[in-house]
Amino acid sequence: MFLLMLLKEFIEDIRKQKLRAFLTTIAITWGTLAVILLMAFGTGLGFQMRESLLNAGDKIIRIYGGQTTIKFQGLPVGRRIRLREDDARILRESIPMIEAVSANLGRRVRLRRADKSASTHMEGVYPEFESLRRMYPKAGGRFLNFKDLEERRRVVFLGSVVAEELFDSEDPVAKTITIDGLPFKVIGVLPKKTQSSMNNGPDDRRAIIPFSTFQSIYGDIYLNELIVKPSQPQKAKLVISKLRRILGRRYHFDPEDERAIAIWDFIEQEEIGAKVFMGLNIFLGLVGAMSLLIAGVGVANIMYVVVKERTHEIGIKRAVGAKRKHIIFQIVFESLLIAFTGGGLGLLISKAVVKLMWSIPTSDGAMQFLGRPIMDNVVIAIAVGILTVIGLLAGLFPARKAAAIDPVDALRYE
Repeated sequence: MFLLMLLKEFIEDIRKQKLRAFLTTIAITWGTLAVILLMAFGTGLGFQMRESLLNAGDKIIRIYGGQTTIKFQGLPVGRRIRLREDDARILRESIPMIEAVSANLGRRVRLRRADKSASTHMEGVYPEFESLRRMYPKAGGRFLNFKDLEERRRVVFLGSVVAEELFDSEDPVAKTITIDGLPFKVIGVLPKKTQSSMNNGPDDRRAIIPFSTFQSIYGDIYLNELIVKPSQPQKAKLVISKLRRILGRRYHFDPEDERAIAIWDFIEQEEIGAKVFMGLNIFLGLVGAMSLLIAGVGVANIMYVVVKERTHEIGIKRAVGAKRKHIIFQIVFESLLIAFTGGGLGLLISKAVVKLMWSIPTSDGAMQFLGRPIMDNVVIAIAVGILTVIGLLAGLFPARKAAAIDPVDALRYE
């Protein structure tokens, strides 16, 4: 009953201030829309960029050979360090914190199918490469397996662009192509993939065969790279320190010589990216909150007018025993009601905009990097929190003024 009475008084007050209440509600709606959409786009962009990074390396460490720059045990600087396949086995056996390792070979090759051809970068890898680099196949195909590796099978996994160049819209799986004149059977195709980092071109333009097959055809003994995945991402620095010491002993270089082997730490990049996008989201949230703050001034203005118009009524309430907290509660309640009415409209419009954005294709152009807005519970909770604070502050100061009115003076007020 008490809340119904407050609601009735609120409606009567709003009727007296229709235009002002309407404009203030629109301002609150716009401010809420700004907060939610800015943060939703920030969250969506952060998610998309994180996925783009993980598509290039899912919590991995990539290791390349380099050149020494520090004298070590009487050996001169400038020695070239070149990694071998045995290094993968030694690191796996020596560092228990390593979950998976893949040794990689690579070179440019010419692929041909009938009258169509394509030039691309081809890699010879282990089956673990599938999860390390997110090379998951389209339905109906598969990635390399250990049988392919053991038997040196001539099978190939194609990137989506290369597959389209060779087969157009035809399904490549189980078809035969030639690579540098040798026949290979296509076992799978990579779906279209967005990457924010790459070397030797995007994975969409890649051909992948078993490491053993690559080695038997081309005879390469020096690796292009080693890929290592720690079992726990937070121990990446420790894994890097250990592998530097192990490879340092094996190739006789100072473990502190950072150029002897080059290391690309995707785990660190992901952590830095997460901090950057958290900062971006905070900034966007503050920008939206400023819009709401301006709208909050409008709410406070209405409540001051309401207090002025109801001075006589407030005096009667105080004279018959109403406590100051009751007067404060009533004004704050009405202020919050205005804030949440506008906020509710803003939330509904935001949902409609987000739904519309999700209907726009993101496979090509700038949208594939911008991503789609994500209006998760955190974004909504922050918007509601800001609305609550603004509603409370906008109502609190007029409420304190109303509660401080002397009943005698209020009764005399015309």
